[in-house]
Amino acid sequence: MTRHVDVRAALTHPAFEVPAVDSGPYGTLAWLRASVSRFSSSRRHTERRAIVVDALGALDVDDLRHEAARRTAAVLDRAGDRLDVMRDVARTVPLRVLARRLGFAEPAAAGTAVAVVAAAYHPGVDLALAQRADRAVATLLALAPPAGPEVRANLIGLLVQACDATAGLIGAAAFHLLPPHGRLPGGDPPGVAGTTELVAEVLRLDPPVRATRRVTASAVRLGGRDLSAGSPVLLRFDAANRDPQAFAEPATFRPGRPGASLLTFGSGERGCPGDRHALALATGVLDVLGERCERTRAPLCHEPHPTLRVPTNLEVSVR
Repeated sequence: MTRHVDVRAALTHPAFEVPAVDSGPYGTLAWLRASVSRFSSSRRHTERRAIVVDALGALDVDDLRHEAARRTAAVLDRAGDRLDVMRDVARTVPLRVLARRLGFAEPAAAGTAVAVVAAAYHPGVDLALAQRADRAVATLLALAPPAGPEVRANLIGLLVQACDATAGLIGAAAFHLLPPHGRLPGGDPPGVAGTTELVAEVLRLDPPVRATRRVTASAVRLGGRDLSAGSPVLLRFDAANRDPQAFAEPATFRPGRPGASLLTFGSGERGCPGDRHALALATGVLDVLGERCERTRAPLCHEPHPTLRVPTNLEVSVR
């Protein structure tokens, strides 16, 4: 599904469900996937989502933004004249801030383990990668705050969900924020409000999460098609966010465009509960990068992935 109206309808229609996953022994990757709200059936999703909402509700988004900015500034202070935004900031700062605020011991170690789990999180990975992820899940359980197994699983799931998506958002936004010579066309780097608007437009035009999957629980008609029960469906956020029926001049990068109706964070009961928190972490990082960095002319490449768009590296000079 690529049309904005169809993707939104599928995200909110009860006939479209998240594909089921198999469980496994406690403390394994399979157990984690089967225990988090992200992959839960409709019957279990509400109670598991409540765990996530409660955990996020205890966090102050302004604090997340300020702490992400503080840690980014500390990285730049140690960096010398150049650094790789993806390696040194995007893949470390947000996870460490979020892990500490969620009560994980040793946030740096937790962030390293989360990256291993994130690489194997979606079903279908090879055995060696899954075994590495099993060990990383065990590490995260040891670092998680005291709580029942399902609560700890969903706290870990929060970190995993934030891992690639937030890193990809920071990388894409930094690319737009920091053209060579550190200036946006026709003006200065944006301030705080401008950074927020820029990030929103990056989420539309170059989203880190390109698509999500659903399966039909019953026969349904959508987008002019009759779908039988059990039909797999790929919902394309990247295409829906460029639908000319929803966005004027959809291929134009225009921060602050009015009336935007983004689908990158999903919609309905399964919409991302941490959207404000992800934006706070990303804008905190970008506030500092915009003030102190200029992008070099090194080419931008992306990791190979069917549904994520995450830069492999982004070199900047530090001033």
